[in-house]
Amino acid sequence: MYKSIIRPVLFGFDPEEVHHFTFSAVRIANKIPGIPGLIKTIYKVNDPRLEREVFGLKFSNPVGLAAGFDKDAKLYQELSNFGFGFIEIGTLTPKGQEGNPKKRLFRLLEDSAIINRMGFNNGGVLEAVERLKKNKGVLIGGNIGKNKVTPNEEAVNDYEICFEVLFPHVDYFVVNVSSPNTPGLRELQEKEPLIKLLQTLQDLNNQKEKSKPILLKIAPDLTDDQLLDIIEIVKATQIAGVIATNTTISRDGLKSVNKEEMGGLSGKPLTKRSTEVIRFLSEKSNKAFPIIGVGGIHSADDAIEKLEAGASLIQLYTGFIYEGPALIKAINKKILEKA
Repeated sequence: MYKSIIRPVLFGFDPEEVHHFTFSAVRIANKIPGIPGLIKTIYKVNDPRLEREVFGLKFSNPVGLAAGFDKDAKLYQELSNFGFGFIEIGTLTPKGQEGNPKKRLFRLLEDSAIINRMGFNNGGVLEAVERLKKNKGVLIGGNIGKNKVTPNEEAVNDYEICFEVLFPHVDYFVVNVSSPNTPGLRELQEKEPLIKLLQTLQDLNNQKEKSKPILLKIAPDLTDDQLLDIIEIVKATQIAGVIATNTTISRDGLKSVNKEEMGGLSGKPLTKRSTEVIRFLSEKSNKAFPIIGVGGIHSADDAIEKLEAGASLIQLYTGFIYEGPALIKAINKKILEKA
């Protein structure tokens, strides 16, 4: 029903406006008695064989929602009803910011893709925390970044602020230095500044009574040498793992009219490259750390491919928009078939 009726209607309108409309619709629907339970019955797959223990956390299933969908932690409870094993919020910054000028979100229908140049639009970490205080058992990842106006030499301070404020309210952290939509941000992926940033956060983490997993989200556009650096950095800083991958700046092989728009590309064109990065990191590190695989998962087979390449968990974003919530159930059922 989603792909035949709902999606064609939604795709007739501006993508960002549809996103807000969908949020409102899902929120309202979940306030109707019996609806949350019905949604869970339709989409959630409950089976102990789906459970995973990764970086010390217990996941009910390995399919999560990637950051960027519920930036401000406004809908994580309702979204979890669709069967996600975990929800990643953010990217959050210390201060709220508008992000880049609109229009900044584009569908590429012929490519089953999206280009976004949102620019870390969010209400700020303090607003999100107020919503997270109401969490009823959803496993939450906190994706953190820097404000656009913060120079790179002071970026560590922004990440520290977000880390400290979010610490009591999330289960794991994701350091985002790989979005192409904040000027200069990807420069923080270079070895020296990245080690400094991650080590600072890890030192803060180790001072806590009980530390929490810190992961690094990387771009798909890194070279093999840069990926080898990432393996060294994970080892040196002892962070918990890597999320592979963020959106790409590549436009190879695209057909859609919007292909020249600036921003990060997600969806099917990323499927192959993100899997290559997962496999490279897994093999070259000798499976030394967990990897969350994300990028171009539009089918259960795409998900299995990433898990077999070395991912411990996976996340959906663009595939969730194009394929609908049935994709989560299909992936979990396919995992059970393989079990």
